Amino acid sequence: MYPDTVAAADDIRAEALRLGFDAVGFTRAHLAPEARERLGRFLAEGLHGDMGWMETRAEQRSHPQALWPEAVSVISLGLNYGPERDPMESLAWRDRGTISVYARNRDYHDIVKKRLKALGQFMAQRFKHQPLKVFVDTAPVMEKPLAQQAGLGWQGKHTNLVSRSHGSWLFLGEIFTTLDLAPDSPEWDHCGSCRACLDICPTSAFPAPYRLDARRCISYLTIEHRGPIPEDLRPLMGNRIYGCDDCLAVCPWNKFSRVHAEPGFLPRAELNAPRLAELAALDDAAFREKFSGSPIKRIGRDRFVRNVLVAIGNSDDAALHPVAQKLCEDADDTVADCARWAIQRLAA
Repeated sequence: MYPDTVAAADDIRAEALRLGFDAVGFTRAHLAPEARERLGRFLAEGLHGDMGWMETRAEQRSHPQALWPEAVSVISLGLNYGPERDPMESLAWRDRGTISVYARNRDYHDIVKKRLKALGQFMAQRFKHQPLKVFVDTAPVMEKPLAQQAGLGWQGKHTNLVSRSHGSWLFLGEIFTTLDLAPDSPEWDHCGSCRACLDICPTSAFPAPYRLDARRCISYLTIEHRGPIPEDLRPLMGNRIYGCDDCLAVCPWNKFSRVHAEPGFLPRAELNAPRLAELAALDDAAFREKFSGSPIKRIGRDRFVRNVLVAIGNSDDAALHPVAQKLCEDADDTVADCARWAIQRLAA
């Protein structure tokens, strides 16, 4: 074991910042009881919707050492992806789609994981090959509570991480290690009486502060949810076709954020408010080509075009009627159903 836990943490922090991470913190490889209890209530009430994987691996998610028994410390790392422009400005452009800021270019998993591996290599050389594991949102890790314990920020009333330095715009990654590293002080809640994130939610997905009903969340509906989107929620989705940034973008702490410095996060022109008519015309091959290297690719053409048709139905643009008409007999039943719904909305 490294003889000086503070010096070891300082060395790792310096290297992480050199590699381009914007926030670094250290915590023990266990979660506070409050975090485990919150997850238990969330699952017991069925608020996770179709995300059965959350329930299947709940034990590992709520206990880092259940995921990897050898873990002693967790290094929590954040990479800033602060946008150049207001991510909500395209909500007013009804013939175009709004894609969440994080998905307008390359898949952040690849960018963050590459840096995590580089930091892991540094640690392996510096600390005589002490075992470690790296994670980027692809394993049962409660990233946000760990990040709060490590001092990166706090879980706001919208349940997302808020940073005093970066606002809402941090991608998170973790390194589990057998090293005994000096932990940082946890960050405390600084939301106060603010309700901006709760009040702006188009679908009222927050039954109470710090509680999310994923079944009503537009990010969940457009990304995780398979099959038809509930008809009562479709009119509330506007032109949001992949994810939703509303509760993040409105946070007052964003006044301290800054624009990211990562070229891979610069929005591709064709994904910055793309035309709905062009997206609706994508077949499977064209969809795969257009979204190569993008996180959007993983939801597949059918789910994506379903989302586009919801936006078309909300557009009030009669010129999009023939676009929806062409999809009424689509091979995918959910796409065809949504196309017929869109036509009815446009005719109303």
